[in-house]
Amino acid sequence: MPGRGLEDVVAAQTSISDIDGRLGRLFYVGYDIHELAENSTFEEVVHLLHTLKLPSRAELDALNDQLTAERDLDEFVDRLMPTMAEQTSPMSMLRTTISAMSAYDPDGWDQSTEANYRKAMRLIARMPTVVASYDAIRNGRDVVKPHPKLSHAANLLYMLTGREPEEEMARVLDICLVLHADHTMNASTFAARVAASTLSDIHSAITAAIATLKGPLHGGANEAVMKLLLDIGSVDKVESQITKLLDSKKKIMGFGHRVYKTEDPRATVLRRLSKQVGEHVGDTTWYEMSIEVERVVMEEKGLYPNVDFFAASVYYGLGIPIDLFTPVFAVSRVSGWTAHVREQYADNRLIRPESDYIGPRNQHYVSIDQRN
Repeated sequence: MPGRGLEDVVAAQTSISDIDGRLGRLFYVGYDIHELAENSTFEEVVHLLHTLKLPSRAELDALNDQLTAERDLDEFVDRLMPTMAEQTSPMSMLRTTISAMSAYDPDGWDQSTEANYRKAMRLIARMPTVVASYDAIRNGRDVVKPHPKLSHAANLLYMLTGREPEEEMARVLDICLVLHADHTMNASTFAARVAASTLSDIHSAITAAIATLKGPLHGGANEAVMKLLLDIGSVDKVESQITKLLDSKKKIMGFGHRVYKTEDPRATVLRRLSKQVGEHVGDTTWYEMSIEVERVVMEEKGLYPNVDFFAASVYYGLGIPIDLFTPVFAVSRVSGWTAHVREQYADNRLIRPESDYIGPRNQHYVSIDQRN
């Protein structure tokens, strides 16, 4: 019998990504995540997830041109952003704005393979602009328009800060985007594929994914990690504070994983990036605290860090606001979501699982005046 929460249930066949939970390995289209993080760019990974092959130079140039050309928001969404900034939290904003984008998409309601590819690239290109515009407006700053000469990662940092990032820090964020781009049948990807399996449009499917990521059991762990580090404040307080939390049966966010039985391979890379960013900005406090938290949790609970744990100190060191950590995760993951949606469309069968009924049986209707 399948486990609760569909554990161990195979919900789809995919060529996009794969996990070996026992060995702690993640693959995109057969490429080990460590090799991609070391050598590839996010734009190359977008091409890989959507075409199942790494791009040639000409293909990469064409993709870069396409993504750059699609960064600006349409007038409807642009006018919507002040309301979103005034009335909503970051993930609520992202969910509603992506849904609203469908109203004026240049491809309209065309569901052809070609149109859905263009819509996917548009979503990937514009999500950083949405996040950065929202942050500027809510803080009373002028919106920074996309920079046509910068990479996807560098452009996001540029729009958030108003300054062209140093190459080293832009590369750090680029690696983070590579690491977060896809992760097999996680909750948000499954939600997107379920929506797509009804032949709903791609914007609806991505809205479903964002709504699912919004939940604290999926997205948000990286925010919780950083808030914990800030609350603790210094390395010398880590052991006592973490021990106290564990003794009171409190969950330490950023540890453990449903699939991995050893260290999350993405955490291995992010640990290194956390140290790199700390050294670059001249303050390794958050890295050192993270290492100490990791040690205590391992000794006390035997739990390994997952992708969210070291991502927190990386994003914080890059100057990304804490409540934008999950939207930035979505900026990357939309590449995988859209790839999965297009894969679902290509060989579709309605996703409709069974349920195990555990309620009462053989009941009979009683008129309302005879009920207890």
